[in-house]
Amino acid sequence: MEQTRQIVRRLGLLLLGLLGGLVVAGLAGCGRDTASTEAGATPSVERVMVVGASTIAPLLAEMAKEYEKTHSDIRIEVQAGGSSRGIMDARQGVAKLGMVSRGLKPDEQDLQHVLIARDGVGLILHKTNPITRLSKDQVVGIYTGKINNWKQIGGQDLPITVVSKAEGRSTLEIFSNYFGVPYKEISAHVIIGDNQQGIQTVGGSPSAIGYVSIGLAEYEAQQGAAIRLVQMDDQIPTTAAVASGQYAISRELNLVFKPPLSDRVRDFVVFTQSEAAAKLVTKQYFVPVARP
Repeated sequence: MEQTRQIVRRLGLLLLGLLGGLVVAGLAGCGRDTASTEAGATPSVERVMVVGASTIAPLLAEMAKEYEKTHSDIRIEVQAGGSSRGIMDARQGVAKLGMVSRGLKPDEQDLQHVLIARDGVGLILHKTNPITRLSKDQVVGIYTGKINNWKQIGGQDLPITVVSKAEGRSTLEIFSNYFGVPYKEISAHVIIGDNQQGIQTVGGSPSAIGYVSIGLAEYEAQQGAAIRLVQMDDQIPTTAAVASGQYAISRELNLVFKPPLSDRVRDFVVFTQSEAAAKLVTKQYFVPVARP
């Protein structure tokens, strides 16, 4: 009886060993099949996050759309959030590319940048506002609260609604530097984030004044927005004036990144400086830059 049990036990162990070998062989076979499938598979799609200046975001979205037509292996997602966020997210690796609507500062030289267009910052009024020209001193007076009614400078008897940008936006920084008004001294009634909000706010209020991207303001006015750009001293805010170098409050529109970039992302960056991209720049009412 004992001899029979030992035979059964040995047969059981032998059977387990055979089964184990089959499992291992099966797993090895699966590994070979997977590798073979992956080797012949369609390349994966690389997803790229681009974050930053609201001035650049619509332009980059159009560039991304155009580029993806002939590059199915990449998907580019564009999010606004301000130039400061573009710098921060590019540094931290949260975004592959950052959008910055100004030149880089000395303490931002750890990032590489590519100039894709130029733009200006202009003052906008509601299209029914009869004011045709403002002096630099008047703008400073309006934004510091010393001038609070349009009748004080020859306009209608309406209290002025001052629209300004949120802290961290490069448009605010450029405005503050040019007019010499620190952020803390700006007396604003409405704080906006992106340019579209500024255009909508001024376009919806006959008493409002704001400052936004000249390119976007020209584009939106052409599309029917109830705004117009207003001359400041001898400065006429137009894309043509920015292009000729005659407009003082102009700026760079940059892409920033921390190397290395993948081949796909690098190729997209090269595309943003191409002739095809320059046509999109012009269509968005920005100023193309000389091709490298």
